[in-house]
Amino acid sequence: MSAADDVACVLVAAGRGERLGESRPKALVEVAGMSMVEHAVRAIAASQVRHLVVVAPEANVEHMAELVRAHAASLATSTVVAGGATRQASVARGLDVVPAAADVVLVHDAARCLAPAELYDDVARAVLDHHDAVIPGLPVVDTLKEVDDEGGVRATLPRARLRAIQTPQGFRRSLLLRAHAAAGADEAPDDASMVEALGVPVQVVTGHPDAFKVTRPLDLALAEIVAARSRPAPKPAP
Repeated sequence: MSAADDVACVLVAAGRGERLGESRPKALVEVAGMSMVEHAVRAIAASQVRHLVVVAPEANVEHMAELVRAHAASLATSTVVAGGATRQASVARGLDVVPAAADVVLVHDAARCLAPAELYDDVARAVLDHHDAVIPGLPVVDTLKEVDDEGGVRATLPRARLRAIQTPQGFRRSLLLRAHAAAGADEAPDDASMVEALGVPVQVVTGHPDAFKVTRPLDLALAEIVAARSRPAPKPAP
């Protein structure tokens, strides 16, 4: 990507931490001594993303703005806005304030706080290489079965053709705006599914193992291990 390629990221950080057993917003839960939103902002600032919009819980906008400012100095712009009642509504609010210069928009969940900078760049580069919608994914390792309402197996799905999808997901800005405008009231599973509903092809690129979603206490424990692994080793005493 060249310096002329304006890429923005909407970082969704408005979720609650109930399944983590937390009373505070999930993005403010700490992993290895730093909140999840800070981990995500640091990776974004180390990537080729130039504009950042963080969507925060309404009661935590000012606090998150302070955290974002501490790590976003290398970005051209950074903004924190209040989210909506759903993830879909929160992304729409973030899109409303993405700078007009940004033709490519990534949407990322702060709960995938350890996604590395290169994953943002891989997704953005694929959009710039003429794929209007790009999502990262990893091969599925479990056997997946379709079941009916009573729990009976209807089919065993062909695992070789399945992918577990992650974020950041990347789109041409105009396409993502069109997808949100056309979306119904029902909450979409992700932004890519809204694009799929328009009949627009979505390209999958290789995801990253560290981009897993922190949802439950076991995920948080894994995130602590992964973050500790990537932390620079202390310098030996003189």
